[in-house]
Amino acid sequence: MADLEGLPGAELVRRGLEDLSRTPLSAEALTLSIASTRLRRLGIELPEEAMFPTDRELALYALLCEDGKNDPYFRFNSMKRALDSFVEALEARRRRTVEGSRPR
Repeated sequence: MADLEGLPGAELVRRGLEDLSRTPLSAEALTLSIASTRLRRLGIELPEEAMFPTDRELALYALLCEDGKNDPYFRFNSMKRALDSFVEALEARRRRTVEGSRPR
């Protein structure tokens, strides 16, 4: 598994990974499902695609609306931004690692 330490959004990803084995899926697990292909390419182990809803973003938003907390739209966007930050930071870390291992 990829090293998550020091990456923005790592806590969201850790919680989501823990929750993937539970049903129903948590908001964090559904958030990870949105970027499942990119996350797998980066070494994050996720279950098969069939486990996830067809429209993952809609499922996440519906779950956030159901939980009764304030402003599901704000939370939805916040979670997606955290996931994007995480994925971009992990991709950048990978690029630096690959570039650093190339002979000069």
